[in-house]
Amino acid sequence: MHLPPLLALMRPHQWLKNVFVFAGLVFSQSWHDAERVTLVLSAFGVFCLFSSAVYIVNDWRDRDSDALHPTKRLRPLASGAVGPAAAFTLAALLLVGGVVLANGNRTLLGLVGLYVASNAAYSWRLKQVPVVDVFIIALGFMLRLLAGTVGAGIPPSRWLILTGIFAALFLGFSKRRAETFHAVASQRSVLEHYPPALLDVYVAVTMTATLMTYSLFATSPESQAQHGERLVYTVPIVIFGMLRYAYQVHRGRGEDVASDLLRDPWIAAALVAWLLVFIAPSLAALK
Repeated sequence: MHLPPLLALMRPHQWLKNVFVFAGLVFSQSWHDAERVTLVLSAFGVFCLFSSAVYIVNDWRDRDSDALHPTKRLRPLASGAVGPAAAFTLAALLLVGGVVLANGNRTLLGLVGLYVASNAAYSWRLKQVPVVDVFIIALGFMLRLLAGTVGAGIPPSRWLILTGIFAALFLGFSKRRAETFHAVASQRSVLEHYPPALLDVYVAVTMTATLMTYSLFATSPESQAQHGERLVYTVPIVIFGMLRYAYQVHRGRGEDVASDLLRDPWIAAALVAWLLVFIAPSLAALK
C-alpha cells in the first residue's frame, strides 16, 4: 500500500520500534494502574512523533546517497516527491506536538532530547565509525525502554536493562549484516570496515548474550516471585524468534527491523505465542 508522501516521510511502520516503551509496563504487570498506563502511552506517542522528526532530518541529509539505493530511492525526499521546505515544516510540527504530548514530564523530555542529540551525532558523523554506529542505534532502543520505566515511574529491572541492551545490539549488528547483501555501490560507507565474517561474530555474540540474560531473568527469584513459572516457558519462544530472525538476516532481510518483523509469519507467530503465554493468564486473573 502506497502512503501519501508526507505520511510516508514519517515512516509510521517504524513506530513498531517504540514498543520497547511498553517493556516496563508489561514486566511490572502495571497495566491495572491507569495513571502509569497513561504515562507509558504518552511516552509511546512522544517517541513516535520525535522519531518521525528524526527520520525526516536523516532522510534529508541522506537523500543523495538514498537515490542510489535499490529501495531507499523511493523515499519521498530521495525521489523528489516531497521538497525540503515541506519536510522541515513537518519535522518542526512533529517536535512541537511531541513536547505538548509530554505534558511537562521532564524525565521523558530529557530522554527524547538525548535521543534527538544522539541521532544528530549519528547522522552527521558517528554513523561512519564502526561499532560506535551500532551502539548509537542500540542507545535509541534503550532510551525508549527507559522512557517507559523511569519516565513513567516504573523502576527498571536490572535483568530487563541487560536483556534490552544485548537485544538492541543484536538488532543493530543484524541490520548491518543485512546491508552487506546490497550491491557495493548502494552500501553505507561504514560497511567497508565491517567484514561479513566479523559481523557474523557480532551477531552471534549479542544473540547469545540476549538469550543468556533473558533466561537468567526468567529464572531469577524476583521474576519467579512476580510472574511464576510462565516466564520460563517463554524462553524457547524467544530462542526460536531470534534464530528465525538471524535466518532472515542471512537471506538479505533485517535491514528494516520494523517491516521485517511484521513480514515473517513465523516471527509474528512467535510474538503472539509469547503474549499468550505471558500476558493472557494475568489478564484472565483480572476478570
